[in-house]
Amino acid sequence: MLSRLLPNRLAGQLPRDGRDTLFLLAVIGWILLPQFARLPLWCSLLACGVLAWRAWLALGARALPSRWWLLALLAVTLGLTLMSHRTLLGRDAGVTLLVSLLALKTLELRARRDAFVVFFLGFFTMLTNFFFSQSLLTAAAMLVGLLGLLTALVNAHMPVGRPPLAESARHAARMALVGAPVMLLLFLLFPRLAPLWGIPSDAMSGRSGLSSNMEVGNMASLALDDSIAMRIRFDGRPPLQGELYFRGPVLSDFDGRQWRQGRGDFSFGTLPQRNLQLNGTPTRYEVTLEPHNRPWLLLLDVASRRPELAELSALQTQDLQWLANRPITDLVRYRAQSHTDFRYGPLRRTAELQPDLQLPTGSNPRTLALAAELRRDPRYAQAGSAALVAAVLQRLRDGGYTYTLEPGLYGEHTADEFWFDRKQGFCEHIASAFVVLMRALDIPARIVTGYQGGEMNALDGYWTVRQSDAHAWTEVWYEGQGWVRVDPTGAVAPGRIGSLQRLRVPPGAFATAVGNVNPNLVAQLRAAWEAVNNRWNQWVLNYTQSRQLDLLRALGFDAPDWQDLGMLLIALVVLASLGGAGWTLWERRQHDPWLRLLHKARERLRAAGLAVPAQAAPRQLAQLLVQLPAFAAGPQQLAPLRDWLLRLEAQRYARAPAGELAVLQREYRSLPWPTPTSPA
Repeated sequence: MLSRLLPNRLAGQLPRDGRDTLFLLAVIGWILLPQFARLPLWCSLLACGVLAWRAWLALGARALPSRWWLLALLAVTLGLTLMSHRTLLGRDAGVTLLVSLLALKTLELRARRDAFVVFFLGFFTMLTNFFFSQSLLTAAAMLVGLLGLLTALVNAHMPVGRPPLAESARHAARMALVGAPVMLLLFLLFPRLAPLWGIPSDAMSGRSGLSSNMEVGNMASLALDDSIAMRIRFDGRPPLQGELYFRGPVLSDFDGRQWRQGRGDFSFGTLPQRNLQLNGTPTRYEVTLEPHNRPWLLLLDVASRRPELAELSALQTQDLQWLANRPITDLVRYRAQSHTDFRYGPLRRTAELQPDLQLPTGSNPRTLALAAELRRDPRYAQAGSAALVAAVLQRLRDGGYTYTLEPGLYGEHTADEFWFDRKQGFCEHIASAFVVLMRALDIPARIVTGYQGGEMNALDGYWTVRQSDAHAWTEVWYEGQGWVRVDPTGAVAPGRIGSLQRLRVPPGAFATAVGNVNPNLVAQLRAAWEAVNNRWNQWVLNYTQSRQLDLLRALGFDAPDWQDLGMLLIALVVLASLGGAGWTLWERRQHDPWLRLLHKARERLRAAGLAVPAQAAPRQLAQLLVQLPAFAAGPQQLAPLRDWLLRLEAQRYARAPAGELAVLQREYRSLPWPTPTSPA
């Protein structure tokens, strides 16, 4: 492996200490590589600089720096960590310190004891990668790192000579394979605990696809984020793509620039919601939600029943949004049932609708004038809300409005600029301007954010919803009907809501080159990778305690609990220990049958009275036969024994025929071995 990192000639000229040090540094660099995107810039530069410095010292067999250098660098590291994180505790600060200390410890790599400290720091640093990502790619990269550290550890236990790194790697791979069944057993039965990276202090530090507020111009950046938000598997035929609205925060408070959730939006109601009217057949499905560090459970609009969660509880707000009892900091899977055709809310205008009519004073005066003009139009003077909504949607279709991800910076009166000046925008611009105009027309309206649409992966049948599917639509209140979904973006760009014009992240140079050769290859490779990664999510990351208990039920337990889980784990560990002990005994008995046969020959000759050295070779034993009285009486009597010993030596050190050792083992029993009673 080292020969791939260095020219062959240079690798061969290096002393063993230099070669082993460079190999260990390469493994450490591989382990730290995924962390660099998350660490402070100074920490990444420090780690790279220290590793490069240590490699330069190893290449030239130069002396290591004094302890004063290390103390100075340690003080700088502590100070910069405190400046960056405002603490020395917690996940982020702890990982920063650990990476820095691992790099600095390589400058103390003088003896085997120091190497062992670096090994175990490396193992722990390798695990910290899973604090941030548990993806299949991360797991594969850390498996390579694990084999590298095991190779270095095995190599450190071979202090004599210059053993090839390939030999140490074979031993490390064998150790990993032997430990794999134990790892699998612990994975299946060890009690599932909340991960360290789910602690509350880190709950809000990550990126989220949606927010509890929406500032016009903010959501456009999400359209260029192609990461996966969730995966859906429908029971039976899925709804049409244009009906896939996954409900998130409902925004009703508007200050002229930013939309926020109303104060009353978090009052949890009882199920079912009052005046909730569900039409048609319910859609049943399963959601695998990616971590987003918010308590939101994204469900298909609208779920009337509580979603089936294994380790979380769910509550529903008055706005039909579902929330978990804690932020979603790891992969969560739940089942739900939804109706895409529904109405809800009060049927008559009440005081609770007043917040959905409010507009800030002095904001968007031209939009207010447009509303007044519509009201003066004889066609709409006595028209109801539905007719006015239809008129505004028709204006969006026929008024030259366009959908774009680059509408430019909007000023103070965002709705005015959209309706009269720019006439272009993203879904948030369209939805915001539409709700402002509805309220100016004295029609209660608000914004709903979430995800719309998705695409089906033909390889595994799952629908993939990405961050680029983040969307904002509106709800308008109709007399006698309640709240009704209206998506004004569909009037401007119908393909954005269907399947014709889904948002796509611009491909990179490599994807573009491959696409020029085979336009479908990139999509096929992407679908295959996402299907494999989804299997990893379903069977590994989402292996929860409930699935452990399901496994026990399948094994015959009637009402399993964590005590049954522990007892079964203990029983299997005991059985595995007994099996390991039996394997050790068997292996000891099978260890090098040639040496065991030679040992038997020595013992037989000792029993005949010969002084046989403990390490006597077969040829030496043949030479000792002349000391036996039986040899003096007749050398031809011991000739078969002498020939057998010489053949035993040839079997070991010459090119013996296949199966020769088995022949020698059979002949051993019939040879004329001398006895202590042989004639003198």
